[in-house]
Amino acid sequence: MIKTTAKELFEAIPFIENPVYEQLIHDIGQQKYSIIDGFFSSETVSLLRQSLLYKHEEDCFKKAAIGNRVNEIIVKSIRGDQILWIDESLSNTAERLFFDCINDLVAYLNKTCFMGILQKEFHYALYPKGTFYKRHIDTFQNDDRRKLSIVCYLNEEDWKPENGGELVLYLDDNGCEIQKVIYPFPGRIVIFESQIIEHEVKPVETERLSITGWLKIR
Repeated sequence: MIKTTAKELFEAIPFIENPVYEQLIHDIGQQKYSIIDGFFSSETVSLLRQSLLYKHEEDCFKKAAIGNRVNEIIVKSIRGDQILWIDESLSNTAERLFFDCINDLVAYLNKTCFMGILQKEFHYALYPKGTFYKRHIDTFQNDDRRKLSIVCYLNEEDWKPENGGELVLYLDDNGCEIQKVIYPFPGRIVIFESQIIEHEVKPVETERLSITGWLKIR
């Protein structure tokens, strides 16, 4: 009896090009970041927002630190958000919808770009009014496995630019630094190269909600 491995089954599946993923791949290749509106449906965004707020009300969140989990230090002058790590194996209905989309994206990237993504980690993030996250990069001296950073915004449908909390990417344009300002509109995701792009979150005027995470290589 001939057994077929999971890898062989995966490779045998007919390839269907996904235009959203292809745009993301093109953007990353050209400019090291991509912005996609409507990546998640409004229904999924609403469910994730409710999940975040419920868990925050249950006092599950903690003040975010700088550094990785091995060397964490809470420094309010650098960042002021509150976070809760999401365990995929314990995910609720909303979180399963989120991970279904992320896992599909990872499979596509690995199959089309041979990106070698093996792990992922995500957390809810809540920025109270007046908080921010100063300019930084998403890699550490003792851990450089993060390949792509992902932010998914869960703010209310009526979010306005004057609410603050913009994400600013610091980009190199032929030796000149430019700033790309990105507003956290609900359903929007931002993906960028973790080891290259420095970024910051500007001060928040209205409570700002998101899921933030990383796709990691070996």
